[in-house]
Amino acid sequence: MTTIFDELLAAFRDYLESRADVPTVHDFLADIDWAMPARALDPKAIPGSSLLDRTVDLASGATRPLAALLARHRDQLRWGQTYTAADFGQHFVDNYGWVELFGTRGHFDNDTVAAGFLVLGPGIEYPDHHHIAEELYVPLTGGTEWRMGDAAYRMRWADEVVHHATNVDHAMRTGTEPLLALYLWRGGPLAQRSTITANRGAE
Repeated sequence: MTTIFDELLAAFRDYLESRADVPTVHDFLADIDWAMPARALDPKAIPGSSLLDRTVDLASGATRPLAALLARHRDQLRWGQTYTAADFGQHFVDNYGWVELFGTRGHFDNDTVAAGFLVLGPGIEYPDHHHIAEELYVPLTGGTEWRMGDAAYRMRWADEVVHHATNVDHAMRTGTEPLLALYLWRGGPLAQRSTITANRGAE
């Protein structure tokens, strides 16, 4: 019997394969064995999942089906938060979260690649941070500014691929609307807490 998790995994795969013309996406796809065993996880809600309805409205034509599927099944997923109010304040915690679809903690077991979704509410800065794992982001909504290394913030749009090499600092800040992005990690500890570096402030 097909579950909602199977449905979400299939939609995730279909979307990624539609972007396989991008070399970094193609490389990540080559590392994923899609015959993953399911893992039984109890659902866990976070305040930030309430933002998903708005992200469906903001998604592009290409990304909206995946965003809508995630929003429809949000209450059956195990949402997580790496940070607490002690790290970045209560406003950040109320407007931030992720769900791992597959990986060492996800709804499907994978020791090689972790993947899922990140949500950030309006007016949130996810400050400069880095990690050993190589990372790929694809925003499903636009209007968020992204920064990598010593470069200035620049706007990224829905369906645009954002690649972060291992241990390279990067940051995101939303404007008046929330961000929904899919992510993939490989080549490092798949459940590692990111190292937060000095926040350089607005540029």
